[in-house]
Order: sequence, then C-alpha cells, then structure tokens
Amino acid sequence: MNTDRETGRKFAARRPSGCRNVSATGMHWPAKQIRMASTLSPGEEAQLAQTIEMFEVITQSQPQDYQSLEILKEAYSKLDREKDVVNTSKRIAQAYVQMGQLSSAILEYETILQRYPDDPDVQAALQQIESKANNFPLEAMPAETAVAARASFPKIAGRAPPVEIEDGRRSMHKLFVESKIITAGDFELCWTTVDPTVPTGGVVQPFIQMLADKGIFPVDKSLKVLSDKSRFAFLPLQLYDIDMDLARSFPAETCRRWCVLPFDHMSKSVLVATANPFNQQAAKELAEATPHRLLWYLVPPAELVGNVRKLFR
Repeated sequence: MNTDRETGRKFAARRPSGCRNVSATGMHWPAKQIRMASTLSPGEEAQLAQTIEMFEVITQSQPQDYQSLEILKEAYSKLDREKDVVNTSKRIAQAYVQMGQLSSAILEYETILQRYPDDPDVQAALQQIESKANNFPLEAMPAETAVAARASFPKIAGRAPPVEIEDGRRSMHKLFVESKIITAGDFELCWTTVDPTVPTGGVVQPFIQMLADKGIFPVDKSLKVLSDKSRFAFLPLQLYDIDMDLARSFPAETCRRWCVLPFDHMSKSVLVATANPFNQQAAKELAEATPHRLLWYLVPPAELVGNVRKLFR
C-alpha cells in the first residue's frame, strides 16, 4: 500500500438534491503531525485546503459525523493549525456524547488534556460526562454500522449458503419493502444474491442501480433513503482523484463481487466507496486485507461501477 501519498485530493462539495451527509467511523488524535506545514509543497497545501473545505461542509450539515470530523482534524494537523485541531477534537468529543458513546468522548477529551491540561472547556465537559454516566451507569453499545472491527462480523465456516451472508439484504429489504417504497416482487427482481466462494467474472451491479435501470426507483431517491438511514457520508466519486495503487492493493474479487472501492487514505485509515452501506461481508473481506481502519462513503452507483471496472479489468 502506498503510505507516502497525502490525502486531500481535489473534489467539490456537491451531492444529490435532498441527500444529507451521515457518518461511519473515526480515528484518534495523531500522536504527532505527519508533516509540518513548512515542509509541504504548495500543491499539497492546496489539496489539504480542498479537503478542509469539503469536510467543513459535511460536518456543518451533520455535526455528529465524527468520521468526517476526524479527517478534518487530520488535515488541520498536517497544516500545523493547532487551534483548529483542538477545536475539531472538541467537536468530535461532543459528537460522541450526543451519540451516547461516553467512553469514546472521555478518551477524546483526555487527548486534549495531555497537551492543554488546564483547558476549562474540556474540564467542564468531563464533569458533565461524569454526571451523565452516574445517571446512566450502563453505556449502550454504539449504534453504528460495524465496519471497522473484524470481531463484530460473524465467522463463516466452509461454504455457507449465500442467504446467511451479512450482505445487507435484510436491511435493504426492511428499508425499501417494509417501508413500502417498492414491492417485494421488485426487490427480488433487482437483488442479486452472491456466493462469496464463487468468482463473479465481473462487477456485480448495486441494488439501487438495478432499481433505476428497471425504472422502479430513481438513483437519487435511493441515495437519499440510504443516507437518511445509514451513517455514511455522501461523496461524488467522479470528482475525486482516486488512488489507483491503493485500490489495487485490495482483492479484486472482493471489489467486483460487492462493488466496493478503496479510493484514498488518511493517516492509518482507508476511505472506501459503496452503494450498499449495510454490507458487512464486504467490510469483513476488506478488513482482512489491511491493518488500517476502514472509513465508508456512500457514492453514486454508476460512478462506482465504472471505476471498479476500470481498475480491476
């Protein structure tokens, strides 16, 4: 995997009408800055500025999107903008509190105190968390899609039937059929059941693209439904400079089978594009191919299919 390239490639903050930004997973405050701003080239500084602009838009519209806040913090760190790093770290901790993840919030605040032990905002926030924890002694498990921890996925022994794979079918069925967006017949017509033990021979079309191709439900509306119900931020993949070397370091069959694409990295995290935010099997297979954390983004399916085909011919 190419670990020397910096993230922050140029792309614009554009999304389908009505589609909001949502979150996935995050990362911790870096132990030290990867580069000081004085050593960055003008091009690298411009790329990081584009990253900051994009992710400020995302986090302003969705303040609990701690994945994007983490990326924003990393970009500020690389530009040696210490004040912005601290402020973003506080926003991350606040997002954790809002989501009920008190232990994660405490860890985030403690990283600030390691640098600024007398920060009054952090001290006050920790006191509030302590009070909240006393009222709710048992913290609930995070209500997030389990895409970063391998242990959270079911083990599959031998050739398990495809219906037992956590490929997102149940969640998609509940979202589209039980909410009466489409009929059960339309769902069966468009859903492709994949056996992960058998080579696909090509890119498997995403479910929401099949819905659009058959004139059942438009892609833009499907993306809005998914972004409203999942925790994945939306990103227009066609405006992003994809890291081809990074993408090809992952199993081609996994990317084709589940139509997913690792497209960039930030520090020790890999950004992955998908049109099915509930596919835990895809997350499991990609996680087995890298020691890094996976950060997932919802992208237009046609752009995803085109790039997967281009990179894994």
